[in-house]
Amino acid sequence: MSESENSSFQIGLYTFGELIADPTTGQRISPQQRLSEVLAMAKLADEAGLAVFGVGEHHRLDFTIATPPVVLAAIAQVTKRIRLTSAVTILSTLDPVHVFEDFATVDLLSDGRAELIVGRGAFIESFPLFGYNVADYDQLFPEKLNLLLKLNASERITWQGKFRTPLEDAEIAPRPVQPQLPIWVGVGGTPESAVRAGKLGLPMALAIIGGTAAQFVPLVDLYRRAGKQAGHDASKLKVGVTSHFHVSKTSQQAMSEFYPYYTHYFGQIAKGRGWTINPPMYQQLASVQGGLFVGSPQQIIDKLLYQYELFGHQRFLAQADIGGQPFGMVAQSIELLASEVLPVVRREIASKQKHAEGG
Repeated sequence: MSESENSSFQIGLYTFGELIADPTTGQRISPQQRLSEVLAMAKLADEAGLAVFGVGEHHRLDFTIATPPVVLAAIAQVTKRIRLTSAVTILSTLDPVHVFEDFATVDLLSDGRAELIVGRGAFIESFPLFGYNVADYDQLFPEKLNLLLKLNASERITWQGKFRTPLEDAEIAPRPVQPQLPIWVGVGGTPESAVRAGKLGLPMALAIIGGTAAQFVPLVDLYRRAGKQAGHDASKLKVGVTSHFHVSKTSQQAMSEFYPYYTHYFGQIAKGRGWTINPPMYQQLASVQGGLFVGSPQQIIDKLLYQYELFGHQRFLAQADIGGQPFGMVAQSIELLASEVLPVVRREIASKQKHAEGG
């Protein structure tokens, strides 16, 4: 039985499909090979019983995935049970009608496994690329999210906004297998984004890529409080956490082999942003309180359970292939996550939930 069928707590993976040279060899693989590896990762995750696989959206030459639904449609053909999501869809610079129709198509091709995580985007290269003004950054996302939710709810829609032509009794096709596509809101650390997700009653995917996990507790509290005040059922206010990840058989092995890739990732992807990682910072991030999941299986278990105590969340997604890591290293990390981490976390959280319910 898959993990998603047997537990209310879901563990999955996501990737951005980077094209970064391996810092230990200097070799850079082709875009074709990178996409082939993404499909292989998804197939491995599915066979291992993980619950979710996500692909991100970037519009730069150091990434291969610009159109998540196209890649997810390919993944749907090589997987059977795992849920398929964007991570994230940059809704601010896309047409919600196209977004909905694309993911409804993925849902049909995957027999009802499609989801979306929508967000404003950490990078802004898509704004000029698709003809949007960065000055409209704060207005674009809420308007487009409003439209996407209406498209998801009805096969015919009349709608008017500021940033696209009006719709008058427009037919929205195809419709997904699921009654509605699950739509999560991706939140980086902005209180306004957490409140928006809560008011709409949408699940929140919280990206933790630095600092300590405890720093994000107020955001989760704010999200749940906003949802409750808006009249939403507390059980529907789901929280997911996404983080960078690597696991090896021992702590020393994990820390030493991942460090060059982790620092290389920030040096390449976050160029110009002033993000740097030094050894003391790396050690702090890898501690049980820190935002980085790297270590032995037991250390990953301890951190997952620590964060569960903080957030009471329902999902964890690991970015398991960063900085030019070779596929063999990534595959081994996925296998350890599935075989040694997942069963223990699933059992411990199920026990905690049963105890909380008075069972």
